[in-house]
Amino acid sequence: MSTDRPIFVVGCPRSGTTMLQLMLHAHRRVAVPPETRFVLSVYYHRRLHGDMRDVERRRALAEWIAGARATRFRELGLDRSEYVRRATEGPGSLGSVVGQAFRMYAERFGKARWGDKRPCYVKYVDVLLRMFPDAQFVHLVRDGRDCVASLKEMPWYSLDINHAIANWAESVDQGRRLARSLPAGSYHELRYEDLTADPEGELTRLCAFLGEEFDPSMCEPQLVAPVAVPRRKVWHRNTRNEVSQARVGSWADRLEPWEASLCEHVLARRLRDHGYELSGAPSPSARQLLTYRRTATHRALSRWERQARDQVNRRREPGPLAAMLTSGQLALASVPRQRTAQDLIRG
Repeated sequence: MSTDRPIFVVGCPRSGTTMLQLMLHAHRRVAVPPETRFVLSVYYHRRLHGDMRDVERRRALAEWIAGARATRFRELGLDRSEYVRRATEGPGSLGSVVGQAFRMYAERFGKARWGDKRPCYVKYVDVLLRMFPDAQFVHLVRDGRDCVASLKEMPWYSLDINHAIANWAESVDQGRRLARSLPAGSYHELRYEDLTADPEGELTRLCAFLGEEFDPSMCEPQLVAPVAVPRRKVWHRNTRNEVSQARVGSWADRLEPWEASLCEHVLARRLRDHGYELSGAPSPSARQLLTYRRTATHRALSRWERQARDQVNRRREPGPLAAMLTSGQLALASVPRQRTAQDLIRG
């Protein structure tokens, strides 16, 4: 049965989410654009944007999404004025204004469904569900040691290894919580190592979760990389190659011995729970452990403060949040679905 539910690809940074984005984008019914930067920003500034039932508020927000450099709207390849028009004339909710951009991106490729990929979304699933209550989430997990080794090498990652380790721990912990708490058919988890070893098998299972037929084109994500990955992102150059396991386990050559020890010590249980074998690295020093624990505690407090502020803001929302663009969203909002020409033909 066909569906139009949004798809969000999540995970720890450098876990292979861009490769998975391309695999999904290669599907004949799914379009997943390059990373944008407006979904979370719009949500956390919703009080400033105001009530989206006001047409002028919708226009102002759409103009900001389409015009601000930080949103990366330009990478969607959409006509700015057309997006503003459609968002303004569309349903009066925050999610509808945001979702209209992704819907238009899917239409650009003649596809029925849209997705969005941003690794940090794994920590904001509650926010995404407020705007897109029928969403499906695909969580890609990769060996934490490989993620940490890769993060170290990224030109855009300015934090130290303690933050990189904590980032992976937070991502997989959140994945476990989501697996327990989300309704059936909303959350799917797979491993990078399994996906690269058996793309067809893993993607067939993923498509079954999404309610889609497997498309063999998904096994050749490199063919759509020139369209869906901006060339400025040189750290994604491997996405233009065939799917490979060449980087699996490369942490052994990319981490310093003390870094590998720290990773294995603080992530041991999580690594084993996800099927990764430990190398038996020696324990890190007490000083290294203390530094990591301070970092993890600071991150936890910052996360708690953000959530507490949001809970306060939720008590008085400026207007409706949930999108009303898909059949599932309309049903949840108790809005009758408009009959299409095909429905009329069927009688």
